[in-house]
This record gives sequence, structure tokens and C-alpha cells, in this order.
Amino acid sequence: MSNRTLRVNELIQRELSAILRQDYQSEAVTVTITEVRVAPDLRDARVFVSIVGDADAVETKLRWLRSRSGAIRQELSRRIVLKFLPRFTYLLDDSAIRGSRILSLLDAVEHPKKDPS
Repeated sequence: MSNRTLRVNELIQRELSAILRQDYQSEAVTVTITEVRVAPDLRDARVFVSIVGDADAVETKLRWLRSRSGAIRQELSRRIVLKFLPRFTYLLDDSAIRGSRILSLLDAVEHPKKDPS
């Protein structure tokens, strides 16, 4: 990945987080932008989000985020000057859940349950 693409990824992530924090504070309080991956041609981007809550709340917030995608993209175009502003695809980032599961498995291996017999 080129240095420019890395900088664009970080810039978009920072600005998307700022937009959510400033304009959609009450709705986006449980939403965290964890990573942005822009295609090399800057036409498309995958935005990975982490959402706190149960499965229903996560799905609701993800649908809300996707429904606001146009307005968020429009606000982002005012803040960032790029030849092409990418179209965003919002995806759920489950790395925190996977990491927690791996840590619990490692704890189970490290501290096995003792058989009472």
C-alpha cells in the first residue's frame, strides 16, 4: 500500500469520527470507526466500525449508519479535498470480539478447571 493511500485512510478515519462526534453525537455514541481501507484508485472505501451493544442494537446502528451515508459523505466532501471522494461501504469490525474470545481461550488453557474428583 502506498504512503499516500495510508495517509488518506487515516485522514478519512479521523474526519469520519469527527463528523459522527459533532453532528450525530446522540445517535453515534456507541459507534467507533476502527479502520478505513481506501482502494488504490480512491473510488471505493471500506469503513470498519465497532458498535457497543447486543446483536439487535448493533444491527440497528449499522442500518442507521448506512442510511446516513450520503449526508456523511457530503459533509466529508466539505472537509477533505480529493479528486475523487470514495463511496463508503460500512462493515462491522468484529476484531474486538474475536480478540476477547482468543484471550478467554488462552486463559482456559493457562488455568484449566480442576476436576473435583
